[in-house]
Amino acid sequence: MSVLTISAIKADIGGYVGHSAVHPDLLSEARRLVVEAMAQGLLIDGAVNSCGDDVNLVMTHRHGVDAEPVHHFAWDTFVELTEVAKRLHL
Repeated sequence: MSVLTISAIKADIGGYVGHSAVHPDLLSEARRLVVEAMAQGLLIDGAVNSCGDDVNLVMTHRHGVDAEPVHHFAWDTFVELTEVAKRLHL
């Protein structure tokens, strides 16, 4: 039996309407990147949510706790979202 890990990682990328929401374009891009990671086999499943101005990635995978590839993916995702936020002047 292999271990299933749930990783939940969040970041404040740039507020929309103050600090109360996340711009829909940021959420769309995050979802696209999660689907891509699933297609490549890094993630089993993933969800993108927000709370206030934070973007949350909830991901299932079989790489174990503190898995470098999963944390690297989350970091890269947040960096890409930051570029989107800059284009949107958030």
